[in-house]
Amino acid sequence: MFHLRALLYLNKVSSTPKCYLLLLKPHSFNFFSSTTTTTTTTTQNSFTISYLTNNCGLSPQDALKASKRIHFNTPHKPDSVLTFFKTHGFSIQHTQSIIRRIPHLILSNPIKTILPKFQFLASKGASPTDIVATVTRSPFFLCASLHKHIIPSFQLVRSFCPSDKKAIDSIIICPTSISDRLMKPNLQFLIDSGVTPSSIYGLFCSRPSVICSADLREVVEEIKGLGFHPSNYKFCLALLAKRAITKSQWDAKIDAFKCWGFSEDAIFNAFKRNPKIMLRSADKLNAVMSFWIKELGWDPSLLMAAPDLFEFSLEKRLIPRALVVRYLLSKGLIKKGASLRTPFHLSDDLFMKKYVNCYEKESSRLLRLYQGKNASI
Repeated sequence: MFHLRALLYLNKVSSTPKCYLLLLKPHSFNFFSSTTTTTTTTTQNSFTISYLTNNCGLSPQDALKASKRIHFNTPHKPDSVLTFFKTHGFSIQHTQSIIRRIPHLILSNPIKTILPKFQFLASKGASPTDIVATVTRSPFFLCASLHKHIIPSFQLVRSFCPSDKKAIDSIIICPTSISDRLMKPNLQFLIDSGVTPSSIYGLFCSRPSVICSADLREVVEEIKGLGFHPSNYKFCLALLAKRAITKSQWDAKIDAFKCWGFSEDAIFNAFKRNPKIMLRSADKLNAVMSFWIKELGWDPSLLMAAPDLFEFSLEKRLIPRALVVRYLLSKGLIKKGASLRTPFHLSDDLFMKKYVNCYEKESSRLLRLYQGKNASI
């Protein structure tokens, strides 16, 4: 009788069977549903966390975090993904890094989702080691559509590079650029601004992420204001210097120069001569200036007139060659007015010929200085 009345009432309020169940035993239904969902979720989370910890090497904290984004209660799919990565040269550390950043990849179909992207990279000249480096550096590369993003972006990069391999090398440096929405409009902006394709290629070779900068237009205008012309190759070097380091790093390098007595004008002029001077670390700048000014006692202004000297290795080039030149100067074997910049730019063979071997009586002593066997004069 109760069921009949319930059915009659149900016809008035709803035709959904679920409503009937709620009307008959609402408390029992809610309890059953909640208990089942909680039990299922707990079981899935428990298995997911255990698998990610034991099989993928994630920490309990990372596994718990990932389990909030993915759930699985059988090892079939994740096992196939781990096997795939291992077969293609990925270590457990590589896979751990990838899964920590993009947990849902563990549930992908590696043959359909991942393999085609590996094959594409290989077809353009990437080695197995290159592929591991690319994916580990930016696993988000695997989330991009091959035909909608990866191939068109590669073709765009390739238009500035002399070969497929050079284009792939650029992508390996910065895999995220392959799917970055800013790359295409920013490249067009650089071209419209007068930046040459060869300069853009230089950016692709060194730091492609600069091209994808959100504030690229503002930085370009700033560099123009400093007197760099977009058609000159130094323009992109200045762009690279401005975008590759933080403001605090920039200020630290300015302070390093000022500590050795250089004015802002002198620093700015050195930057205009060679923008890469600001890509050297503050420690490197200090070490070179200390050796040149304090130990050698040479004119500080020569360094700022030839800022490319900061690019050379202190131990392998600057110190050994400077010791030879200083000895020759002390003996009057080269004129005091001779360029101190020239010896550091010569090849090893030419330096040996012009500054060591040509002085027969002093050659053995000069060779010892050059080899660092006797640093004293």
